[in-house]
Amino acid sequence: MDDSESKDAELELRGPGESAKGWYSRGYLPHLDSIHALQFITFRLADSLPKNQLEQLECELKQLKSVRNLESVKRKRIDQWLDAGYGCCALGHPEMARVMEQALLKFHRVRYQLIAWCIMPNHVHVLIEPQEPLGKIVQSWKSITARWALRKNAELELRVPGRKLWMPDYWDRFIRDQQHFEQVIDYIHRNPVKAGLCSRPEDWHWSSTRDRGAPAPQQQQEKTP
Repeated sequence: MDDSESKDAELELRGPGESAKGWYSRGYLPHLDSIHALQFITFRLADSLPKNQLEQLECELKQLKSVRNLESVKRKRIDQWLDAGYGCCALGHPEMARVMEQALLKFHRVRYQLIAWCIMPNHVHVLIEPQEPLGKIVQSWKSITARWALRKNAELELRVPGRKLWMPDYWDRFIRDQQHFEQVIDYIHRNPVKAGLCSRPEDWHWSSTRDRGAPAPQQQQEKTP
């Protein structure tokens, strides 16, 4: 990552006088964008989900009446598709994953506290305590990695389609309590195991699990936080 990319990312992260949104509505449930509110974030590559299946899912959701069921069904189905490894999976390349890791760590303890993270082949899970608006933080990660990926696309055979690496927007959920906090960390670290990429969370190199030096918790039934 060169100096110009670092400066660009810092400017994008700060934004011109932008403040956190607070409570706002997006999709089926309310969201909270607030400084120091712990946030579980997932963002994915542009081609990580098949368009025809997404359209079919939207049709199915229209048949459901419960708002809570809508969110739960949609999230569970999308997680299953992501873990199936659809699309170019550029983040599966070690060099691409390393740049993604560097982007996450770059503003740790400066713009946010990075609590847990996991880089999957076609998506990323992050748990942070933000000190800046959430959208600007996510955009900085995307900008740094997208510029690098598009420059290295042919050389490393990343198979990024067109000029678009990331899907617009991101999924976020604020942490409700200690139980939810622990559940989210476990979910993040177990994602590679759930997807069949390794046997134990600590065996996955592109995750904060390797820094914790503690044995993985006992296998539990997977839940979507």
